[in-house]
Amino acid sequence: MDGNTYIKLLQEAYVRNGLEKNWNHLIDISHGISQKEKQDLYDEYPNIPKALTEILEKIDGTYWREYKGEKVTYYFFGSDVSDGEYPYYLYSFKDIMQAKDSAENFADLFYYFYEEPDEDYGLYIDDRILNDPANLKWLCFSDCMNNGGTSSLYIDFTPSDKGKFGQIIRFLHDPDELKVIADNFEEFLDMLVENGLKFISPDDF
Repeated sequence: MDGNTYIKLLQEAYVRNGLEKNWNHLIDISHGISQKEKQDLYDEYPNIPKALTEILEKIDGTYWREYKGEKVTYYFFGSDVSDGEYPYYLYSFKDIMQAKDSAENFADLFYYFYEEPDEDYGLYIDDRILNDPANLKWLCFSDCMNNGGTSSLYIDFTPSDKGKFGQIIRFLHDPDELKVIADNFEEFLDMLVENGLKFISPDDF
């Protein structure tokens, strides 16, 4: 699925849940990334999915993103957590670039999983993810409703020999887990739509 189609279907989900005013307000005050920012993304991530740049060209983030003096928090994605009902925000250009080395934050998780596993704690790392945190190239595009403390989403450009280039990784905290949930970003969007975009709920606004 391309990014423009996803935005259209996301809008329909907001309207369907009685949140048309919320969506319209986001569209009224937000803007997309500039051409320079788009080029900077391609310089850092030459294989960034077109669907993601299409989204960012329309809306440059919804994670405490300031537009016209107002900070907004709008749900934009889901995952496999809570059967797709757990919501996530869209990272902005600035967020993405600031998080470009975030895979290194999981060095301890990799170490304890592979070198000193704790069966009681239950750490888990998908075997499609490369065990080399210092040399991973991930693009973090989303944090969850708990301000990133519980779950985050990544595009993986350095998979293991069992994985696929561009696969989507979901991090979940306590117990900590890194799991591949889609083969690529477009398939990830398809998954959310096929699951009914259940992360959009009037109870959360």
